[in-house]
Amino acid sequence: MLGQQPVLNSGRKVISRRVDMLSPSGIRKFFDLLSTMEDAISLGVGEPDFATPWNISEAAIDGIEKGYTIYTSNRGLPELRQEVSRKLAARHGVEYNPETELLITVGVSEALDLALRAIVNPRDEVISPEPTYVSYSSCTILAGGTFVPVPTTAENGFRVKADDLEKRVTPRTKAILLGYPNNPTGAVMEKDDLLEIAELVHERDLVVISDEIYDQLVYGVNHTCFASLPFMKERTILLGGFSKSYAMTGWRVGYAAAPAEIIEAMTKIHQYTMLCAPIMGQKAAIEALRSGDGSVKEMVDDYNRRRRVMVKGFNTIGLTCFEPRGAFYAFPSIRITGMTSQEFAEKLLLEQKVAVVPGSAFGASGEGHVRCCYATALPDIREALRRMRRFVQAHRA
Repeated sequence: MLGQQPVLNSGRKVISRRVDMLSPSGIRKFFDLLSTMEDAISLGVGEPDFATPWNISEAAIDGIEKGYTIYTSNRGLPELRQEVSRKLAARHGVEYNPETELLITVGVSEALDLALRAIVNPRDEVISPEPTYVSYSSCTILAGGTFVPVPTTAENGFRVKADDLEKRVTPRTKAILLGYPNNPTGAVMEKDDLLEIAELVHERDLVVISDEIYDQLVYGVNHTCFASLPFMKERTILLGGFSKSYAMTGWRVGYAAAPAEIIEAMTKIHQYTMLCAPIMGQKAAIEALRSGDGSVKEMVDDYNRRRRVMVKGFNTIGLTCFEPRGAFYAFPSIRITGMTSQEFAEKLLLEQKVAVVPGSAFGASGEGHVRCCYATALPDIREALRRMRRFVQAHRA
């Protein structure tokens, strides 16, 4: 009888090789443990602690009340695409046709997945600075490509140079994947460095996937959009969204801006797998672009205060910390403890009830560091620093 036998008894492996190659997220296990603890402080989740500004939420509520609960065009609401186009032109000086060069996605995570699947063929290589966001490598593997990390260090400001990238370029290299301001380090890219990378991209006939979700979260520096560089719009898939700057993580709305041919390819995948981003979120995103800049500035100013407190605190207790100039993460060194980043994070959580993310979760170059998010209330940051001081004093090598 079928019900009395294993579904597969031939020894054939069920799970695909690509999925089997993926490692579980180095972040989630800590938050599973954290959820069981009382009085714990999390510096781990990369999520604003602000509520979505009310006028943005109200726009979604108003849409629901008016019956906007249906599918939209696969590409997203025309009105939202027009607002994204206007904002990119005003903010970065790059003009995109909202009909053919923009796609609204379910967050930037989906946009990244679509971009890679749209351009990567089996055995194509995608090179990216490391430490790097956790999904870059996995999404490259799922697209059938090979992920090639390019190490960076605190000594060079965690900024990648064109020479570093060029050493990894081979005939199989298809794209460079940049994420800046960087998650997990908070590093930004300077325009001169980006111009040199643009020259390399042109010379070696490459595509750039530029993840700029944190473009508005910068402190005392200007953000340079890669697509705004000379002749780079035609070679760039620009990814952006609303989660970080507008405190809209749960709304799941992002976008991709790219040449029409690439957007068409991404839309093919999107229409079969996701159909469209939620219309309520798209309505909220329209309001965010039209009237959210004041709220963004208030949040950035608050993050900046927390950033200074956290970085000074780490350096004071001996966890040498590079100064992050973007996003909302600090990436201190934990080498004075003699522990691996995994050991440090586990013991800190169990002994002092402070959750951080091991640097190794972001690639081999992250070892010796931990990621700490300062999108956390200032009193909690100060208390976490006190607990971490006790921990370091007890475990200094």
